Amino acid sequence: MTSPGQLTLTARVNTSATDARRGIVRVHPEVLAALGLREWDAASITGARVTAAVLAAAGPDNPPGIALLDDITFANAGMRENASVVIAPVDVHGAGRVTVSGSALAAGTVDEPTLRRALLGKVVSVGDAVSLLPRDLGPEFTAAPATRALAVSVGITWTNELLTVTATEPGGPVSVQTNTAVLWAGLEGDDSSHRSVSTPLGPTPPASTALGFAASSAESTPSRSSSSTGVRSHRAQAGPPVRPVSTLVGVDAQVNRLTEWLAITLDEPEVLRTLGAAPRLGVLLTGPAGAGKATLVRSVCADRPLTAVDGPTVGALESSARLAAVRSAIADLRDTGGVLLITDVDALLPAPRESADADPVSTLILDELRAAIDGGHVALIATTAEAVRLDSRLRDPSLCDRELIVGLPDSATRARLMGVILSDVPTDGHLDLDMIASRTPGFVAGDLAALAREAALRAAARVTGAADDRPAPSLRTDDLLGALEVIRPVSRMDSPEVAVGSITLDEVGDMVETKQSLTEAVLWPLQHPDTFTRLGVAPPRGVLLFGPPGCGKTFVVRALAASGRLSVHTVKGAELMDKWVGSSEKAVRDLFARARESAPSLIFLDEIDALAPRRGQSSDSGVGDRVVAALLTELDGVEPLQDVVVLGATNRPDLIDPALLRPGRLERLVFVPPPDADARTEILRTAGRNVPLADGVDLRSLADDLDGYSAADCSALLREAALSAMRRDIDTATVCPEDVDDARRRVRPSLDAAQVANLKAFAERRVQ
Repeated sequence: MTSPGQLTLTARVNTSATDARRGIVRVHPEVLAALGLREWDAASITGARVTAAVLAAAGPDNPPGIALLDDITFANAGMRENASVVIAPVDVHGAGRVTVSGSALAAGTVDEPTLRRALLGKVVSVGDAVSLLPRDLGPEFTAAPATRALAVSVGITWTNELLTVTATEPGGPVSVQTNTAVLWAGLEGDDSSHRSVSTPLGPTPPASTALGFAASSAESTPSRSSSSTGVRSHRAQAGPPVRPVSTLVGVDAQVNRLTEWLAITLDEPEVLRTLGAAPRLGVLLTGPAGAGKATLVRSVCADRPLTAVDGPTVGALESSARLAAVRSAIADLRDTGGVLLITDVDALLPAPRESADADPVSTLILDELRAAIDGGHVALIATTAEAVRLDSRLRDPSLCDRELIVGLPDSATRARLMGVILSDVPTDGHLDLDMIASRTPGFVAGDLAALAREAALRAAARVTGAADDRPAPSLRTDDLLGALEVIRPVSRMDSPEVAVGSITLDEVGDMVETKQSLTEAVLWPLQHPDTFTRLGVAPPRGVLLFGPPGCGKTFVVRALAASGRLSVHTVKGAELMDKWVGSSEKAVRDLFARARESAPSLIFLDEIDALAPRRGQSSDSGVGDRVVAALLTELDGVEPLQDVVVLGATNRPDLIDPALLRPGRLERLVFVPPPDADARTEILRTAGRNVPLADGVDLRSLADDLDGYSAADCSALLREAALSAMRRDIDTATVCPEDVDDARRRVRPSLDAAQVANLKAFAERRVQ
């Protein structure tokens, strides 16, 4: 104890995802009592500098002398882990005004009400870093409104944004209240809202300047001039800064085509009239979220008048206000002409559920847009990431009769994008961007920018707690690799993540035939497509992996994904089944659509016998039959599976509908046999890599005696041996042969001899 009312504790990192970056310090309940504080009261945190945070009770297993701080609080206090920290009560006033600075993306998309909701209940001081993650802990706190608003305005990257507190009124530690004015630096007193949905295709600062990474002057002070209706005028220099076309990566064809269309329609309409064509231009720009569709349009139209309508913002208004907002945007271009940009148009003009349910206001909006572009004075460009949810009338020949697609970048394009994003970032040695690109299938420009920001946070954390002679902040390849563990691309947000380890197929012991079959069926089509084209054959579309339970089918899939750097989409058994008519088929279509968007990708259908049983033999109102039909359509339908491989796994291949197993579908059947003695030896050595085995434990002889044991059984055997050693002596340091013998009596083989025989017979009949 330092002095009355203060306690000196040891600071540790709080690994809880619930508390991450929320400015909460967890301490033992006895510490709260000693300080005379209640849970959720504020306290000063003194390390190399003084900050303040909210105190909460830690779990009963947390020692009284330990304080659990998140990474932001560590940085604000200027400490390293295991350093001493002084915690004391502090007087905190409700803030009248808090001013913050942040990245151009956050400052250009998050309005003041949303910013206040994100910081509500947090205790801040001048110079502190603070995240946009709402403090959704404690009494009377709900983060749902702020979370929804941030997800809409900033997108997937909002959880990685860090802000810096530049001023507070009054001074000292303050608490953000419901009546606090939370403003962006340089805009105090500006109450106008500012929304946009642009994602960069070029350089984006990966973190705020508070972390030591400087943003360009053009992006650090974005100007705003917008109305509450979500309409922006490019001539008023509103919204994000316009990037030069030369900085856009991977969209040369789209840029050239859009530039040509605009030049012919707006600059030389008489040529079209001479040729008997109406000078009218309506373009629908589609592509995954975060691909940079709006950025592309703003760059191409940099020297033209442009008015932007934010679809989600205007679409959230009541009917008459939506129509008025569109009319206002068109009126802005009536005198000068130019481009009308509608971002996320599916939110403004959604598809009606039934043909008779068309919104009358949508009809009026379409009429206004049709009239605006009829004379060749105004061009309409609409963007969407959800084309299937768009009112089909927008694709009428009198409106958007042309379509451009901004697709997913390939590996080489991703490397170039990362190079542009990190062009002004200080680095520590050479950044292996080719390796990062190979590990980011399915990432678009916005995802890569989020990856760079997360890497910057890791690099900043490495130096913020250093001593006075701390090195200059710089980015390393390891920071980017670490960020890959956190950032997931938009295309996989709705798909469960398969744990892709560092072990590749080459490092998997035994399974020689299985590995060769998977390499030919999955990796060769993705790694050597030119060979298939040269030989004039189509690669296999699907593989069925079958074998007894516990023999490593899922493990092989993980190694396969690591070998090919694939985006993996997984679904188990009956997860796609839904009692509502059409829901199961839609789930199948959405699964394959996500896989196409994140190609090269692998669709892993675990327990496929429950997903696609034989048709006509179920009593589930036909749901199973419809799911099988949907799978057949996706596997062998009109739309090809380009760079997408389907892999099914089962231990009951005889239950699968035979139509799925014919050529062109799951045509390659790969048998995963039970491990033999050599394979069991390798499995025991791998599982026992971190187990301190005594000299008398002979894994080879043990493997010879484990006939009928699966790979999972072998791992369970060593785990039980370690528990047996603990029962013998809780302080033991090794696992003895007696412990292994005891585990041998407890863990019995799980393989069914009859089932294994049936699977081998099936393999002999079907596998070539």
